[in-house]
Order: sequence, then C-alpha cells, then structure tokens
Amino acid sequence: MSKTIRSRLPLIFLLCSAAIFILLSAACQDTENSETPTDLPTQTLEVTSESVAAYPAPDNTPTDISPPPASPTPVPYPGSPEPTKPSSQLTPSSTPSPISFEPVSENYIPFIGVGEKPTPTPVPPTKTPMPTPTPTIDFAAVRQGLQAQGQDLGFAKIGFHTGVGGNRTGLGEWMQRLDAAGVPFFLKTADDTGPLVEAQEILRRSDVPHTLVYRRSGDAYDTPNYDLPPEEAARQHWQLHMDGFPPELDPSLIWLETINEIDKTRAEWLGRFALETAKLAEANGFRWAAFGWSSGEPELLDWQTPSMLAFLRLAAANPDRLAIALHEYSFLTDDIGDSYPFKVGRFQQLYQLTDQLGIPRPTVLITEWGWEYQRVPSTAKAINDINWAAEMYAPYPEIKGAAIWYLGGGFGGIASEAQKLVSPVTEYSLGTYFAIPLPPNNASINPENFRP
Repeated sequence: MSKTIRSRLPLIFLLCSAAIFILLSAACQDTENSETPTDLPTQTLEVTSESVAAYPAPDNTPTDISPPPASPTPVPYPGSPEPTKPSSQLTPSSTPSPISFEPVSENYIPFIGVGEKPTPTPVPPTKTPMPTPTPTIDFAAVRQGLQAQGQDLGFAKIGFHTGVGGNRTGLGEWMQRLDAAGVPFFLKTADDTGPLVEAQEILRRSDVPHTLVYRRSGDAYDTPNYDLPPEEAARQHWQLHMDGFPPELDPSLIWLETINEIDKTRAEWLGRFALETAKLAEANGFRWAAFGWSSGEPELLDWQTPSMLAFLRLAAANPDRLAIALHEYSFLTDDIGDSYPFKVGRFQQLYQLTDQLGIPRPTVLITEWGWEYQRVPSTAKAINDINWAAEMYAPYPEIKGAAIWYLGGGFGGIASEAQKLVSPVTEYSLGTYFAIPLPPNNASINPENFRP
C-alpha cells in the first residue's frame, strides 16, 4: 500500500461510516413507513342544536296509538289446529282473519253493526296468557270498557247436554268456575235432575244469568197426540209433564221443554198446540221452550202459518217466559259448517223472518248442538268448531246458549268422547269474549258474515 493511501485511510473510513449510517437510517425509515399508515387529517364533530335535533333521544313516554282494525280473535285454546281462511264475500277490510291459536295473543274485538256487515272497531289489546286454573279475563272491567265505547260484552255460549248415566266428570267444576268469573253457562239435561239441582243452587245465590233446561224423554213425552185437536192435545200433553215433573226442580229457574223433534208437516197444528201450551205454562208458573225442531227444520214457510206467527209474536212479547227450542247439528264430525246455514246457523232464518215482519226476535235455546249422535271430533278440532259457532252466536243476546251433545248414557258411548271437552270448554269460556251491539241496537242477520 502506498504512503498516499495510508495517509488517507482515516478519511476514507470516516466517509464509509457516514455512508453506512445513512443507509441504515433510510432502511429504518422505510420499515416504519411500511408498518404505520399515513396519518389522515382528523375531523372534529361539533355538537350543535341542529345535530341533536337530527337524531333525538328515544321517547319512552307511552303514546295512545289505536291498533289496526281486526276481526274477532278470541283467546285461543292451546293445541288447536290452524283454521283455514273463510271463503266469504265480505270486503277485504272486514273479512275475518284466520284464528290464531298461539299461546299468547293480542285481542282486537270487532263491533258488529246494525243492518250491515260487521265493521271492525279496535279495542285496546290485552295480553292473555295460556289457560290457567283461574280466570284470565276481568269480564267486569272489559264490559265497562266496551260500554264506554258504545258496545257490550258477549260471551261464548257453548254449554253441555247431559242425562242419565254416561260421564259428566268435571261438569260441576265447569259450572262453579264460570259462575265465579261472571260467565253465564248453558246446561240442558234429560231425565237426570242431579246436575240441574246443583245448577239451580248456584243460580239462587248468583247474579249471573245462567240458563237451565229440563226435558222428560220417552215416546209419550216427546210428541203430542196428533190425532186430537191441537188444543186438547196440548192440555193432555201438558198434564202428562206436570204429573212427572221432578219436585226438586224450581220451575221459576228452569226452562221446561215438553216436545222434541216434532212433525214439521203439521205447522199450523203445532202453532195452535204451542199457543195453548203457552197459556198452561203461564198459569202454572213455568218457563216453556217450544218445538225442539230437528237440525235443518223447519222450512221457512212453516213459520208463516197464522198460528205460528201468532205464537212468534207471543214469544217475542214474553222473552223470559217463552222460547223457541232448536237443534243444530252438522251430522258430520269433519265439517261443522256442512250445508251452512241450513243446519248449524239455521236460527238466522228465523230471525230474518221476524225482522222482516217487525216482530222482536224471540228467545232461542239451542238445546242440542254438535256433530253426530254417536261421535265427537278430536279435542283440537272440536274447540276450533266451537270457536266458530261461539263467534256466530255471540252477537245475538236472544240466543241463550247451545248444548253440546252428549254427556249422558247410550248413543254409542258418545259420553266418553264428549266428556273430554268439559275442561277445554271451561278454559275456552273463561278466556273468550266478543264485542256486541249495545242494546237496543241489534246485530244484523247476514249468514255470509260467518260462513266457515
């Protein structure tokens, strides 16, 4: 190495060190830039009155918002099937919605107008829990609320028909619980007075208007002697029932039914028979229910004979003493609405006629109601059918109730099936109500309103 190079080594070393330092510094700067994003200009959010107004804090104060109109939705009985939507001709705004059988529902109850199809009127919803051993509705409060809106409270009117033998387990509890809740019950018995004795004791100490019906059955008791003049037949037939009337029953509390599924071809004869029997019932202090027509009877013309019209006017003038007894069966377990309204729902034909003639609607007792004489559908289907019928009967206070056939003996052992409905019907009745016209207004008669 030359002297010149050796003399410059310190300077060269210094320059190399500086270069190395610069290179290392640049490498470190590159590494930092690769890991740290470039800083963006920050924005400061200025809180002003305008920005607060654009996004106000939520207002938790309750507001009075009316629910949308809805069709009748009674409190459901759990386990019932989803019904099909009715194929009625009502306008979309008033077409009943399918019934919801959810365990918890909100009920909006319609007002059924006078002389027109029902126009739903909202009622503030009430949360209703699943049925429990205690009533789920304060019916007195509901009535007060409805009457404040110009409506009245309507109940489910489906009750029971019983007789000797069979199985009526739970029937006493049904009566006690409905009475305690202020819900009227409807009870019909044939021959066996036991349930009626219990029921009339409840009625004596209650202000709830329960309806009790008694009939003595058998060929001699069911139909009068058509070979006699109707007035004489009435006197003989009435005396037969008076001789066999149970002394433990109170005629001032119980409706007496003396004839059953009579010959509809004798309309004028039957009208005269009914007029004479009405006189006898009044003289003896009885409430009397006439005819006991079979399901699908009578024909419209049969109501219009002179004596029949006279009896309808008499019954209308005495609604607490005289009544029309009807039977409404579908004769099918799988279709309660078969041939509607000519079987179940046939009462509407009678009321159409009385309305047209300016006769007040007479009291009606549907003393037999159901599907077939020996069969009852499954509980879920039965409650669904009962719900439909209860909605149909509710707007008409003249209809006191309908008695499910049958808790008594015989008839293929139907009691073993019908008894299974006692508890579900109890819960249904305690959890169901309808808004109906406030008297003296009347619900219109239009079968399309309830077509299943």
